Amino acid sequence: MSAVLSGHGLGLAFGPTTVLHDVDIALDPGEIVAVLGASGSGKSTLLHVLAGLLRPDAGSVELDGRRIDHLADRERSELRLRRFGFVFQLGDLVPELTVVENVELPLRLTGVARRLARSQAMEILADLAVADVAARRVNEVSGGQAQRAAVARALVHRPAVVLADEPTGSLDTVTGELVLEAFVRAARAVGTAVLLVTHEARVASWASREVQLRDGCVVAPATTS
Repeated sequence: MSAVLSGHGLGLAFGPTTVLHDVDIALDPGEIVAVLGASGSGKSTLLHVLAGLLRPDAGSVELDGRRIDHLADRERSELRLRRFGFVFQLGDLVPELTVVENVELPLRLTGVARRLARSQAMEILADLAVADVAARRVNEVSGGQAQRAAVARALVHRPAVVLADEPTGSLDTVTGELVLEAFVRAARAVGTAVLLVTHEARVASWASREVQLRDGCVVAPATTS
């Protein structure tokens, strides 16, 4: 199976500090890959490079076999909007909007009609068992509900890739397990590749494969769970 997203020989430094060194990584459609490592190992930087938020100093990033790291900022932004989904530790929902309005955003920004966007957003919120809080604003729901809404937003437009950076880091164990279960089930159902950045072995156990980073280098590229 051809990789949907891959990085080859990725290197990046901030001043004299090397953050990534000769990193190779690839995700197949429907595959969930966990990137493990201690704080400062380069996990989040790798995610940002793969997303086109940072340009690598060395190496290349490819989406569906097309190199994307050298594209103009506008082209990379368009790719992120249409082909990527993102989940972060604190969800990063827009506080001024309701839950369902947050989930609709990727669809509305790509020109989907309001009624259809609302229907699709409500459908995925129902799948993630948070449709009952759809009309509430972000500060009116629990952390677990907000994080499941963030997962819904990341998946509603059926992206090729979801990049998740410590998506359960702010949650208790039980709520985190619920989020991961819903996240993994939904991602696999639509064939989305998932890169799951975490420092917890418990979270990584939900992935089909692990990549270990240490000081910006891959030390365990393909451990099968």
